[in-house]
Amino acid sequence: MAASSLLRSLSRISRAPPAPATAFYHHRAPCSPFSSAAAAAGQGLAGLGPTGKGEKARVVVLGTGWAGSRLMKDLDTGGYDVVCVSPRNHMVFTPLLASTCVGTLEFRSVAEPLARIQPAVSSSPGSYFLLARCTGVDPEAHTIECETVTEGEKDTLEPWKFKVSYDKLVFGCGAEASTFGIKGVTEHATFLREVHHAQEIRRKLLLNLMLSDVPGISEKEKRRLLHCVVVGGGPTGVEFSGELSDFITRDVKQRYAHVKDYVHVTLIEANEILSSFDVRLRQYAINQLVKSGVKLVRGIVKDVQPDKLILDNGEEVPYGLLVWSTGVGASSFVKSLPFPKSAGGRIGVDEWLRVPSVPDVFAIGDCSGFLESTGKEVLPALAQVAERQGKYLAVLLNHVLKAGGGHANSSVEVDLGPKFVYKHMGSMATVGRYKALVDLRQSKDSKGVSIAGFASWFIWRSAYLTRVVSWRNRLYVAINWLTTMIFGRDISRI
Repeated sequence: MAASSLLRSLSRISRAPPAPATAFYHHRAPCSPFSSAAAAAGQGLAGLGPTGKGEKARVVVLGTGWAGSRLMKDLDTGGYDVVCVSPRNHMVFTPLLASTCVGTLEFRSVAEPLARIQPAVSSSPGSYFLLARCTGVDPEAHTIECETVTEGEKDTLEPWKFKVSYDKLVFGCGAEASTFGIKGVTEHATFLREVHHAQEIRRKLLLNLMLSDVPGISEKEKRRLLHCVVVGGGPTGVEFSGELSDFITRDVKQRYAHVKDYVHVTLIEANEILSSFDVRLRQYAINQLVKSGVKLVRGIVKDVQPDKLILDNGEEVPYGLLVWSTGVGASSFVKSLPFPKSAGGRIGVDEWLRVPSVPDVFAIGDCSGFLESTGKEVLPALAQVAERQGKYLAVLLNHVLKAGGGHANSSVEVDLGPKFVYKHMGSMATVGRYKALVDLRQSKDSKGVSIAGFASWFIWRSAYLTRVVSWRNRLYVAINWLTTMIFGRDISRI
């Protein structure tokens, strides 16, 4: 298909978003795979119709997280067309996301465009990236229903729906932050899972710093504005607290001398911080955080209000910035799917990451979990789990393709090979300037290497620098680290 034909087809869809309809119309026009003309005529939703005989099989991937991105990177695009449906066109390198909130790293350093991970989505005639969310699945028809994502943009098109047929469907749509049903969390707290979350935290932090320096503000209000509260003592919460305390010590107290004594950080955790780490490392982390000025509070949040939160003991904690990092759970979309579920409401999968009783459907990453019938425990929602599953499934699908089973409802009997087995490679977390934890044990109860201090910090930075997806972003990260070390962090509010 010529590029000009595709552009004309997409232009028609953009100018005339189709009205919702119940029937799926497959219009195989020679100029475009999108059935926009049929939809405009009221015959059905626009979309990508089924692949025909002699055409490449189509793998539809939902999500651009660690699992989906690794899958698409390793898929054989010589035999598969890849269609990615996601509300973002990039992968986020989440282990370094906390560093962007305080200016240690620039935001683009942790965002890897999908077109660089899998060039086929922008160059291959049958492969696409579609800025949309999946809203429904029809396993019998091998189709998904999607809706475009346009929120946050002014003077743009109203969202519209379309359908996409698949030969293989992979759920890699991740999870959502757990709020445990606590009132006010969604409205008043900021999560730390996406680049726009980090941008929001940075803007609010710098705004509060500048407002607190303006004459006329009361001392009580100044203390509230400059009180940063982090809820959740997992790796994300601890790393953000460490980055924030380092930012306050090295940059804020030098450049906001008038309010330096008012800035403080509180970390609230219901149980133990870094509970999956070795006991000795946990104690080291506590000592370092306290030494850097972070106040540790043991408690459960019962209510979140616009300017304060209330703990289970009745204590009120005023805040100017509230960051919520209490883990993740299955999204409402995943819970609504008509598939068997594992513990926690995730999509249930077998040992080959297939969704049982549903042909040609797989699930990987935080949205999936082993079914109880497999005898395996649900794996933790970690980047290394998701990446390993994406790599495994890419190998499996490439093997299926070579065996002739790439298309939908293929009758070819394929030996899927070894089952997916996860081996934990260890955990790492930074706790402030030049200090980090490295726990290389395979499980919480097993023995292994666990170290803390400067050596761990060097290992932490080296490991993550090598794990950043592209050489472009590795260079960005290295340069950002170097300039921050020499000149300090940028405190411009842009």
